[in-house]
Amino acid sequence: MRGLIAKFGGWLGRLWGADGHSARADVALGARGEALAAKHLERAGYRILERNARVPMGEADLVALAPDGVHVLVEVKTRARGKNARSDRAAPELAITSHKRRKLRTIARHLARANQWTQVRVDVIAVEWPRGGGEPVLRHYAGVQV
Repeated sequence: MRGLIAKFGGWLGRLWGADGHSARADVALGARGEALAAKHLERAGYRILERNARVPMGEADLVALAPDGVHVLVEVKTRARGKNARSDRAAPELAITSHKRRKLRTIARHLARANQWTQVRVDVIAVEWPRGGGEPVLRHYAGVQV
């Protein structure tokens, strides 16, 4: 029995956090953040070309065409904010690690080659969603260094 607990304990810990927060809730929050980011981009004149674009080396949250004709790979980071939120410790954009930057760069190059785009850039959109309702805070970083 102890072996089963040890074997599946890590998996269960990822599925349900110590505070009872589920990974499913994180996925739903992320989807809400991506939808808000897409609306923000559309209002700014971008055209959303694809959502959750999968390529062999990973996934792009959004792929868009900017008003100036540049193709944009958009990474969206969403966090809940407020009392007892697990993610109150750091801004969502700080989750873009050096490993993630390399991955985004590789995905952007792949999409540019596969689609014969002459210009491509990477944007990051950070969304902070208050627990219990309220207006989310959205920050758009255009042309980040990856």
